[in-house]
Amino acid sequence: MMIYNKDNKADIPSLDLLTFLFESEHCTAKEDTPLHAEADDPSKVITKSQAQILTRQIAHFLRHEYDIGRNGPDKDVIAAVSTGQFALPCVFYGVVAAEGVYSAASPGATVEELIRQLRDGPAKIVVCSANLKPLAEAAAKVVALPKRNVLVFESTPQIKLESANGSVRCAFDRELQWRTITNPDELEQSCICMLYSSGTTGLPKGVIVSHTNMVAEAFLPAYINRPIWKDWAAEGKPFEIRTLAHLPTAHVSGVQGYFVNAFYDGGIVYWMPIFDFGAFLKYNAQHKITTFFTLPKIYLVLARHPAVTDQLKSLRIAYSGATPLNKEVYHCTKFGSEGEERTLLSQTWGASETTGAVTHMPPNRRDTSGSVGALLPSMTMRLVDDNDNDVPLGQPGEALLKGLVISQGYHNNPGANAAGFTKDGWYRTGDVMQFEQNGELLYVVGRTKEIINYNGLKIAPAELEAILTEHPLVADVAVAGVAVDDTEVPRAFVTLRPKVESTPKTAEDIKEFVKQRVSEHKQLSGGIVFVEKVPRLQSGKVWRPELKKLIDNN
Repeated sequence: MMIYNKDNKADIPSLDLLTFLFESEHCTAKEDTPLHAEADDPSKVITKSQAQILTRQIAHFLRHEYDIGRNGPDKDVIAAVSTGQFALPCVFYGVVAAEGVYSAASPGATVEELIRQLRDGPAKIVVCSANLKPLAEAAAKVVALPKRNVLVFESTPQIKLESANGSVRCAFDRELQWRTITNPDELEQSCICMLYSSGTTGLPKGVIVSHTNMVAEAFLPAYINRPIWKDWAAEGKPFEIRTLAHLPTAHVSGVQGYFVNAFYDGGIVYWMPIFDFGAFLKYNAQHKITTFFTLPKIYLVLARHPAVTDQLKSLRIAYSGATPLNKEVYHCTKFGSEGEERTLLSQTWGASETTGAVTHMPPNRRDTSGSVGALLPSMTMRLVDDNDNDVPLGQPGEALLKGLVISQGYHNNPGANAAGFTKDGWYRTGDVMQFEQNGELLYVVGRTKEIINYNGLKIAPAELEAILTEHPLVADVAVAGVAVDDTEVPRAFVTLRPKVESTPKTAEDIKEFVKQRVSEHKQLSGGIVFVEKVPRLQSGKVWRPELKKLIDNN
């Protein structure tokens, strides 16, 4: 068995997440370090000591008003659906302190999508931002959650947490101390968060995230970065983390990146409610943002848009993921300042199932080859063929992973666990990867499965196919991703029922049918192609190679 990176190890602290962040010597944030601030009004800010108090107050409220964690850890699910708020991380910390499970839901979800997630938990409470109260109430009603169990959270003009019907309000006057955990088995087997992912097949499913997963995902990149930052400081070029929260907190890049990693490294996160290009540029300049992770599509717009001048001159380290970066971005002169102060731009590779990135490019190394970096310490990998046999070094193969950032699996979904993990515990990424000849840097070659990757958001064709087959004019359908503007969008190949004409009006009617039932990113932006017959195998599965030919021909 050819196992890569097995001798590159780091000792990850055996601590629960909150002790690791608030009380351990590993975290570089001091008591008065500002952690989270409103981008539009940075006077609205939360320091580490204030976050600790808020965490305990929210935990007390959840435990004593809703019995969260009363019967033990990892049992009570709290769904959170919110646009960006500077105090939102304290809700996450508070849920963890109360020993509940934080279930992150997309603020762009439809009622039907939120209902499915609430049922899967099943969620005991829904926490929402004020602007998403109608969405939360509509979904809660269907799953029989009373309005008392819909909590509206606001960060401004003052921090407030109260039920949708006004019957219960957090007074923020009593505290619950979280339980310190040091037992490695309990830490690894815990469930403090669920992130919904399409994985490599099927409908969205809850990825179980543990204390250990999140601690390791913060600790390991810092293990590489901090010695380099120390050298920079000695050279008179100290690096301070100032980042901008502009991606949804329903995804791992938001939960891990904004709630945990910046905190761990003593940085500050400036919060935008939603992504707005003009505001994004304004805040980067105003707050002298030094680092961020964002999507390839956003990088490409930044590189090409004439409005971008010197707003990113403070940006020193920038990361990308989800899909490959356009070469144009690497050579753009708008990122950072001149010469050696040009932004160090690199790609990473990971997933919800890996709690974020499992690869990393050291911040003192420039690479424009398209590599996603090297494996993090304490991560091991195999590259295998279709029969799970190891491929030779330098040859592409599906990546199988082990390590402390890897999820235990999917919530309440034994079928997905059987498909997503080997019998000896390797996580099947579904991604075809390739090492350079010296076995250090990794490159993404492609994906083994059909998941559509739209700007980092995964879309399961099966979900769209299930909706489309409900349309009265559709006899059969297959959905696949097509390349558009450096990302993928869904395209439907539809066989119509007898005597139904394949007109533009029919196509528009079907697209509208889907639009009413899914989030914006899942809509059929790639269009509809009418086909005489959807290519299928005898087993009934869509014959993907033949479907690809249809894509190429259309």
